[in-house]
Amino acid sequence: MTGFDTLTIVYGTIIGISLGLTGGGGSIFAVPLLIYGLHTNVREAVGISLAAVGATALFGALMHLRPGHLEVKTAFVFALAGMAGAPFGTWIGARLPDALTLSVFALLMLFVGYRMWRIRAPRIQTEPTCPRDENDQLHWTSRCFVLLMLSGLLVGVLSGIFGVGGGFIIVPALIMVSGMNIHRAVSSSLLVIALICVSGVASYLIRGDSMPVKLSSLFIIGGLIGMIGGGLLRSRLSASMLRRVFAVGMWLVGLFVLAQNLGFASSPSPATMLKEEVTELNPTPYPWLDTSGKSPENVETDPKRS
Repeated sequence: MTGFDTLTIVYGTIIGISLGLTGGGGSIFAVPLLIYGLHTNVREAVGISLAAVGATALFGALMHLRPGHLEVKTAFVFALAGMAGAPFGTWIGARLPDALTLSVFALLMLFVGYRMWRIRAPRIQTEPTCPRDENDQLHWTSRCFVLLMLSGLLVGVLSGIFGVGGGFIIVPALIMVSGMNIHRAVSSSLLVIALICVSGVASYLIRGDSMPVKLSSLFIIGGLIGMIGGGLLRSRLSASMLRRVFAVGMWLVGLFVLAQNLGFASSPSPATMLKEEVTELNPTPYPWLDTSGKSPENVETDPKRS
């Protein structure tokens, strides 16, 4: 195994730890690591990121399926609505100035992080929207179903607009809408991310794009290793501590994107790269929303790549 192969696994492990610990931070960290650390071009980085994040998230969701820490039905409803909303978000995002889009994204991360920090310990809900019993099991009502669908749709639109989002938006939405505790929300977020990534990888391959098998495989192996480590670390944290770790992660992402957008850093931000590439690569199921207007042949491979 070469040093480049080892580095690929290490970078994948970082992504797995982030996903295992917080249920988010996959693509927003994976894309810059692949581009700046492994010298892939943006198109390949997005494809590898989708495959690696999806496989790692699915592995993490299956790890928590048996202990009952995963709400499968809630995750499926949320994911289907999110996949329906993402193309509209992509359409909207393509028509907004990057500076405005990224500033709003950064402020959203800072605000949601603040809300996550301030949330008190979970308690049994008595509200009629998404009631839970003494065992913290969700009682499905028509109103709760509609609210989850609308929330998933909104998260999909936001993810499409910003080109990022993932668990950093899904986890708070699941907590605030369905009332689940953060440990269960992180596990459910992994399933949502996996389902959305399956759709993304399929779209990527349907367009005729390919990804390097060896590099993708090593990155995924690292992700699986990191997922185990992140999951073990999360199991040792209390709900309140995990919420604060998650909030700090959101603040760091928000401040980084804001600094990039205000010109305090020289390289393009991960959000900019993802927003541009998602707009180009995402083959929207709605032809009238196609905003790419770009030729895939215009992307060249970085000659520095090993």
